[in-house]
Amino acid sequence: MLVLDYIQVSMLSAASHATAPLCGHTVYLLPTLQADCVICCRLGDQNDTSRQPEMGKGECLMLETPANAKKSRSDFVAEQLEEAVINGDIPAGSRLDETSIAAQFGVSRTPVREALHILCGRGLAEREPYKGVVVIQISAQRIDEMFEAMAELEATCGRLSSHRMTMSERAELESMHREMNALADEGDHEAYNEINTRFHSLLFQGSHNSDLISAAQTLRLKLAPFRKYQLKDKGRLKRSCREHQQIVDAILDQDPKAAENALRRHLVSAAQEVLLKRQRQEDEAAAKSHL
Repeated sequence: MLVLDYIQVSMLSAASHATAPLCGHTVYLLPTLQADCVICCRLGDQNDTSRQPEMGKGECLMLETPANAKKSRSDFVAEQLEEAVINGDIPAGSRLDETSIAAQFGVSRTPVREALHILCGRGLAEREPYKGVVVIQISAQRIDEMFEAMAELEATCGRLSSHRMTMSERAELESMHREMNALADEGDHEAYNEINTRFHSLLFQGSHNSDLISAAQTLRLKLAPFRKYQLKDKGRLKRSCREHQQIVDAILDQDPKAAENALRRHLVSAAQEVLLKRQRQEDEAAAKSHL
């Protein structure tokens, strides 16, 4: 059985994910904010332990990570790795090498260590004895289970928030919804995702139940990469806004049952989007492998 051996080889500017031939190998461009990491994939024997998948193996010629005033270096690195894992650019079983990733992003090992801790906390990777941090296999069933749990937590938060939210909290929720509508029209998924996180966090806070807030925030952190992933489609942004309108209306009307149902449907919709997008990518990858 053959496996992919990941070797960093260069740094190129590119607008989106792409593939290209290089020295007889396949090159994958992993998106970052301003440039793409070029990774050369070659086939190796699974029984050869010296050639197991490893993120960050080989010479690194990557430029320094672009500055981002809103994100810490560890958050930036974590986001790039999360996206690559969810997109399948870094497959299950790949080892995330701390030293090489630090060189790749032009940062010290400290923010990389923190980034890998974030990935492990969100269930995208785990620490294995004698191997370090390794990307784990995330099944469709596991994704479905997390969204199901999140749907029930958010539905409960919505039911309580419908009659516990203060007037200022309700006004802020409506204001964020209007702002997200404008961002959806522009197709600005990055800004939309940031406000969307605050929107749902406000719904948690509106329940005014500290244990429920803590449980919801913990699970939301695990689902954050997947929720961001499904919002990259402009059509999904529009549908998300329509679903948010139902949530906001229920909260403003102080209708607990409507708020509960609207939030549950919203999370089911998000889960379906993630799973469908994931299936499409797997089908495309399978089709390419037969070419």
